[in-house]
Amino acid sequence: MESKTHNHHEQLHIIFFPYMAQGHLIPMLEMAKLFASRGLKSTLITTTSIAPFFSKTLISETSHIDIVTFEFPCLENGFLPIETISKLGPQLDHLLQQHRPHCLVADVFFPWATDVAAKYGIPRIVFHGSCFFSISAFLSIYLYAPHKNVSSDSEPFVITNLPGDIQITRDQMPDFQKNDDHEDNEKPFTKFYRVGMEAEMNSYGVLVNSFYELEKDYADYYRKGLGMKAWSIGPLLLYNKLDEEKANRGVMETSIDAHKCLKWLSSKKPNSVVYICFGSLTDFTDSLLVEIASSLEACGHDFIWVVKKKKKEKVHGEEEEKWLPKGFEKRMEGKGLIVRGWAPQMVILEHEAVGGFVTHCGWNSILEAVCAGVPMVTWPVAGEQFYNEILVTQILGIGVGVGVKKCVNVVGDNVKKEDIEKALRRLMVGEEAEEMRKRAKEFGKMARRAIQEGGSSYSDIDAFIQELKVHSYSR
Repeated sequence: MESKTHNHHEQLHIIFFPYMAQGHLIPMLEMAKLFASRGLKSTLITTTSIAPFFSKTLISETSHIDIVTFEFPCLENGFLPIETISKLGPQLDHLLQQHRPHCLVADVFFPWATDVAAKYGIPRIVFHGSCFFSISAFLSIYLYAPHKNVSSDSEPFVITNLPGDIQITRDQMPDFQKNDDHEDNEKPFTKFYRVGMEAEMNSYGVLVNSFYELEKDYADYYRKGLGMKAWSIGPLLLYNKLDEEKANRGVMETSIDAHKCLKWLSSKKPNSVVYICFGSLTDFTDSLLVEIASSLEACGHDFIWVVKKKKKEKVHGEEEEKWLPKGFEKRMEGKGLIVRGWAPQMVILEHEAVGGFVTHCGWNSILEAVCAGVPMVTWPVAGEQFYNEILVTQILGIGVGVGVKKCVNVVGDNVKKEDIEKALRRLMVGEEAEEMRKRAKEFGKMARRAIQEGGSSYSDIDAFIQELKVHSYSR
């Protein structure tokens, strides 16, 4: 199909198409705001059911972002199941035909977006929502299949060509990545992963929510070793200048007032509080939550613990929460704050009282901790989180693993109280903790420098916009 011609004075227009889940929506929205602040026209595609979650704080009149919505019937709990996302192709086609942008930034979960964009002569840029280290590891494993040379799922193997002789096990890889089946017998998600990797390699390039100084070896390897065109433009969260924006970073309403959190934290000593949160999708078993509660009580550190809302159950006629040891909250009064639901994470992590963060290793959470200069206890669960853990613990040296061995998807691998307790002590007390905290603070300073004029991310954004101009004018 013929593309329309653009004149040299026309405002560059980018359409952003995020996957409809919290960890993907937030950075894509921040990206749209960032490019709008650089003078580009930014349009964000979302569904009619998710659009209301964007509060006036997130999309203010000063953001200059257009929101385009479409109806999509197969939503579950407000989010889009992966099996049905290919049905969005015709809607995207229609929107590109209608708006004719200069560029489409589409989530990695939409592999067919590369072909739809090509139909209109538009460069398709991939957004993973992860770091250079993880996307390099994924692509290396896809291309060289080193995991097929081990005799068991627990035997470590070296990821081919990845700098640093990085090892992982098949147990720690998501099922779809193991790719054991012949193409004719592939499971739907395995096929989806394979198609996604091919679409990434055929795309125009990749935008990465990271900064060069954090993982320079892996940024270089992804670009030069794997031959991918990529720009580091993060940390995107640092463009949220206002306290209100930080408190409302997310599409969920917080279950506790940010001021209440800050007041509680301000009564504590610097670096004395542990913050525990496992993201929006992770759902631990009651027995695992009991282990966490017991370890927190044994350690004696003050804490803020964010837990998904769980139903109370009747025991002997009284309503009880089975996931908490009996009398736990009463014993922890003044020492611990349990948030049932959603918390203003950025605001909490930036407070001087917080000395450590227990995390599922989602990339958004890791970046928030890095920017706040807070070291981590790593507890990966699914997806690329085991790769993120390696970056935090082995490469950056700003975290301690809790000892999880298996990628189990959402629920969380079994971890004992003693292991949690040991990791918490290493994170919060002693020489090792001080060293990690020092390194984490330094990375936080580097992150701020990266987004300032002349910084690595600032320059990459400039280079990307310049390339887009040249591409659009040559059409």
